[in-house]
Amino acid sequence: MSLAVRVIPCLDVDAGRVVKGVHFEHLRDAGDPVELAAEYYRQGADELTFLDVTASSSGRATMLDVVTRTAEQIFIPLTVGGGVRSWEDVDSLLRCGADKVSINTAAIADPALISRIADRFGNQVLVLSVDARRERGERHTVSGFEVTTMGGRHATGIDALWWAKRAQDLGAGEILLNSMDADGTEQGFDLEMIAAMRRRVDIPIIASGGAGRVEDFPPAIKAGANAVLAASVFHFGKVSIAEVKGALQDAGYEVR
Repeated sequence: MSLAVRVIPCLDVDAGRVVKGVHFEHLRDAGDPVELAAEYYRQGADELTFLDVTASSSGRATMLDVVTRTAEQIFIPLTVGGGVRSWEDVDSLLRCGADKVSINTAAIADPALISRIADRFGNQVLVLSVDARRERGERHTVSGFEVTTMGGRHATGIDALWWAKRAQDLGAGEILLNSMDADGTEQGFDLEMIAAMRRRVDIPIIASGGAGRVEDFPPAIKAGANAVLAASVFHFGKVSIAEVKGALQDAGYEVR
């Protein structure tokens, strides 16, 4: 039996506030994370994702407080990412109430970190965030999709599909696939990238980047995603969680 499609609001948190921009720039305030999380829970979100976009040491303390207060308000899975560099960071977040932890840059620097986290906490805890874009300039990856860091500003030269498969083999339980070209544009998900990733990995894929209308969500599932994640369209009231679930149901997908 296929699993129900999940609808996941994403809250980018900076200094204790939710922010949103385009391509991770020109950030604007979108509200209090605990209040927004509670509202999304009431609206029927299946999960929530918090990303600490500054992830400094002071930001880490702020995020732990936000996670603790949010976990007291909601009773759906909460994923937290941003600045996670060790299994000790994962342990701290889980103790504060997170259910899953997303890693990105630290895993690129030290792929064995994936195995250390999965071995200690289980692969269901570990989400690999892949910030991918279509390659540019002189670099040539096999798939044409390249891993980036620093909000898409730093090109790594690593093939995104190869990296996701390696992470799966090392113990990652899920892929959060962020299209850096589409992020914040509200022009639709990168369906070609999702389909290519689906052919490469067996673990669940969360599609992220580019949602602008209700009609954008079902094609992402058809392309191979198991869940859809969005930020701006939810934060600024352009699309509701109920509308997304309705569109998915109308397209023949099971929702929770």
